Amino acid sequence: MLFGKSMKGLTDEELINKVQRRSERALEEIYHRYSQSLLRYFYRMLWQDKNKAEDFLHDLFIKLIEKSWQFDSNKKFSTWMYSMAHNMCKNEYRKQASRAAVQHHLNGHDQVDESITSQLDHDAFQKKLERMLKEEDEDTRAIFILRHELEMPLAEIGEVVHCPEGTVKSRLFYLKKKLAIALEDYKDILEK
Repeated sequence: MLFGKSMKGLTDEELINKVQRRSERALEEIYHRYSQSLLRYFYRMLWQDKNKAEDFLHDLFIKLIEKSWQFDSNKKFSTWMYSMAHNMCKNEYRKQASRAAVQHHLNGHDQVDESITSQLDHDAFQKKLERMLKEEDEDTRAIFILRHELEMPLAEIGEVVHCPEGTVKSRLFYLKKKLAIALEDYKDILEK
């Protein structure tokens, strides 16, 4: 028994076990550990919409409470958590796809990327990177964010997006190659 051990000293897997037994302190500790990185993930995956990201974070923790019993103790907790987050994003993309198709039809044209300004600053680079990532499918975008922003190991990313580690490596390789060519004008920023 973990008598006397503070919640901070427990592993994620021990905490989720306590959440299954309705421990509010364990849930608070999981929230403390994961809320900021999950909020960043949702923000990047959901069109940089802060309100939507916050709503999704809230909904994810409700799912965690309701489905804590589904956690497989043979797996890593963070992988399970990010898998739920990834699936929530994929469901949102499906909902938005029909709205986007209608909007595209009403506009009568594709949105054209803005010309790159002569001033190569960090903001312009970030905007271009964001636009390019939005053009990618949700799994590729998620792989990029999980690897380069959350620094998740490739094997764990594979579990989150439900594909082999080799596929994760391949998608990252081709995306980086594509980004390197498209963002060549920003080489100075990338080398800093």
